[in-house]
Amino acid sequence: MKKVILSVTNDLVTDSRVHKVALTLLKMNFKVVLVGRKLPGSSKLGHRPYKTKRLKLFFKKGPLFYAEYNIRLFWFLRLRKGDVFLANDLDTLPANFLISKLKGKPLVYDSHELFTEVPELLNRPGKKAFWRAIERLILPKISKAYTVSESIARLYQKKYGTPFRVVRNLPHREELLMVPPEKSLTADERKLILYQGALNIGRGLEYAIKAMQHLKGARLLIVGDGDITLPLKKLVADLKLADRVSFMGKIPLQELKYLTAQAHLGLSIEEDLGLNYRYALPNKLFDYIQQQVPVLVSNLPEMRAIVEAYQIGMILEKHDPEVLAKQLQEALFNRDLREQWIENLPLAARDLCWEHEEKILEDIFRDLR
Repeated sequence: MKKVILSVTNDLVTDSRVHKVALTLLKMNFKVVLVGRKLPGSSKLGHRPYKTKRLKLFFKKGPLFYAEYNIRLFWFLRLRKGDVFLANDLDTLPANFLISKLKGKPLVYDSHELFTEVPELLNRPGKKAFWRAIERLILPKISKAYTVSESIARLYQKKYGTPFRVVRNLPHREELLMVPPEKSLTADERKLILYQGALNIGRGLEYAIKAMQHLKGARLLIVGDGDITLPLKKLVADLKLADRVSFMGKIPLQELKYLTAQAHLGLSIEEDLGLNYRYALPNKLFDYIQQQVPVLVSNLPEMRAIVEAYQIGMILEKHDPEVLAKQLQEALFNRDLREQWIENLPLAARDLCWEHEEKILEDIFRDLR
């Protein structure tokens, strides 16, 4: 039985994509080891049917972190038997590429995003140039690669000549959840607007918070953590919106679905800050759909195509708090619109699930068994 070693730079707790990939590889009779890192505040990992390893690092962020992680990952992989190496995103690729060449073993690359176009690098030309150099050096030499959207796949193939398959980050198919009373959040009868995911720049969260000034009968729940958590909390305090905006922190995947199922509207309102966001297909969009929650999404091509194809929500007109508030009002309280969306969501949930998407992943790994 061949062993696949997957590597990521996060702490494994909330990364649903690599967990699903690991489960699919187990079904294909691979041994699976998932490698990440241990942070001071990392939660304990629940039981998983595959092996995990979290590396403890001295540096927590910045260039020294990436250098330390890849050096530590290189030696971890060097000292262990592995038949296939799966690098998740550009920040794990250097170590995996070197090991695959050193051991003469296959390398598979999973690009979760257009890494060199993330908003965090937009105004950092030196760092952006470094990661682009890594891309130019390695991507043309990779034969098996996949990513999260058609737009990103086309861009990579055009730029580097590397064929990329598309494996969207879709959730497992689930029956509509019955939420137990102890997990219910609807005691005050206000409509629940949900954002779940990373709290980073460009996610539209500042506009959503400001829009709550103009919206009654609703509550905004923000689930997750990230670089701008503290500024967002300060904004809520400054605007005196603590009764309308709640920060829920990080919630384990198995618990999060109970919260998602209670939302009346899910937000995915990323700004057009570079190609990475423009071509994104965020995980949260499909999580909302799987729990049959109508959505409000940015007018960006990949998200717009999903929402228009299934008629399951609304496209954002522009990132202006007052305009956004009017759209939220319409999406939450227009009965005719909501009836149409809710009627269409079951079909979208049946189509947009991991059980269909994993067939592409199986095809990628079939000849590596």
